[in-house]
Amino acid sequence: MGGPRTRKVAIDLSLEMLRRVPEAWRLARALGTAPERIRGDATRPPLALGSFAEVVLLGNTLGFAGRGADDLLAESLGLVGPGGTALIEIAPAPGERSQYLARLPASALARLFRAPLRVIVDRLDREPFREETARHTTPRSFRRFRVEELHARLGAEGFDLRETIAVAPALGPDSERISAVRTDAKAWSRLLDLEEEVGHRAERWPRAAAVLVAARRPASMRMIK
Repeated sequence: MGGPRTRKVAIDLSLEMLRRVPEAWRLARALGTAPERIRGDATRPPLALGSFAEVVLLGNTLGFAGRGADDLLAESLGLVGPGGTALIEIAPAPGERSQYLARLPASALARLFRAPLRVIVDRLDREPFREETARHTTPRSFRRFRVEELHARLGAEGFDLRETIAVAPALGPDSERISAVRTDAKAWSRLLDLEEEVGHRAERWPRAAAVLVAARRPASMRMIK
């Protein structure tokens, strides 16, 4: 997200979350200095309209905004200048994972992911995906966005869709299996390739626990106050 000298700003209502930004930035090995931190309400951001080349809403920020989600989305998109990009994470559903990968022993996954990607995809496609059981009760205030809904909203605001991808739709948040694969560099790379290929499939988006949508505001578009 920008080069090491790019000015970055993080905005949050929580002082504790803002205090954690420098350490999180360091642990992520991100380029450049950590973002400037502003305590504020993102539904009324103290920032200039159209002044950013990139605006990012991660961590299902829209969902946790609840009734304020529409205002948050509108204000966030308004910060994106001509030629700029919006990257938004939504949580359409509790999630799903490949039934084939879920039934394999963790010890067998590293060996599996050393096979060619096409072989793995073919095996994965022979069985349906299994919907996850919600790990926590979804609060009434939490707003789930459908991908189609977000796409339509971005289109109405004049943005061009660039990419949509479900996050880790194949293996899901299975820490035991993820750890088993991560010890093998080749297998880990193959798993990342698989998750990317499967994540771009539109049929995986409706039941995904997290979906990333990237959209660009045309460079020729004028900002309207």
